Amino acid sequence: MRAAHDLGGLQGLGPIAPEPEKSEPVFHAEWEKRMFALTLACGFLGQWNLDESRHARERQRSEDYLKNSYYENWWVGLRRLLIEKGLVSERELNHARPEAHAEPSALSPLVAERVAAILAKGGPVTMPVDRLPGFAVGDRVRVKSDAPAGHTRIPGYIRGRIGKVVEHHGSHVFPDTSAKGQRTGEHLFSVAFSSEAVWGGSASGGHFVLRLDMWEPYLDRVL
Repeated sequence: MRAAHDLGGLQGLGPIAPEPEKSEPVFHAEWEKRMFALTLACGFLGQWNLDESRHARERQRSEDYLKNSYYENWWVGLRRLLIEKGLVSERELNHARPEAHAEPSALSPLVAERVAAILAKGGPVTMPVDRLPGFAVGDRVRVKSDAPAGHTRIPGYIRGRIGKVVEHHGSHVFPDTSAKGQRTGEHLFSVAFSSEAVWGGSASGGHFVLRLDMWEPYLDRVL
């Protein structure tokens, strides 16, 4: 884990300086707790999925995204979704004053008594597909280097790097299309990369292996 401190962020932003995990609080301020709860409660209204929520946070100017704190970006995304889905008007949010709305029959609010049980149950994202996996354990693969226009779960630092498939997780909801509201499935693989393949000889902490879960459309076979 020591090398992770030296990964750095985007080019020109300098190294990451994380707080020690043992002393870092889950929330740094009271409002962050409320932001987490509000996002969770609104998400259970069933008007968007997790990937749409992530993409809503990303759909802002880069300088604003980088300037905001973690939960400030959560607020930007939640505000956008509430307005886009017609649950709240921009005027209501700007003036903190509710307006009359037709009662939405499809909404089922999350009540406090059910929170613990629902969170413990989780939400499976496995999704069968009608085709065989394109890769097998042991195959060498290269992560595609092009940056998708929309939401994706490909870390920037791993694009173009070569690794080896070490596990097939079955098929799961594909986040890139899920962020557009289209629920499709793709095979998911665990891919192992050597530290040298990712960072060359510059990674501190000596040699180590990095494992990332990658959906099939992210990968090309290396012959």
